[in-house]
Amino acid sequence: MKANKNLLLKLIEEIPESQLEEVINFILFLKHKQDKKLFSDLVSASESSIDFWNNDIDDEVWNNV
Repeated sequence: MKANKNLLLKLIEEIPESQLEEVINFILFLKHKQDKKLFSDLVSASESSIDFWNNDIDDEVWNNV
């Protein structure tokens, strides 16, 4: 893993300053994509937890509370 980071840093050092913004945008795109996936996984997990409570027995009990 560290070898990949070192290679990336070396490549960044070699590219022209005029292309750095494009590299930054791509890295931010990848980060956003990863964050979006994590959020999606969290939503899916919470939805599966909610399904547990969606049943006729609990509905009847809570209707009489």
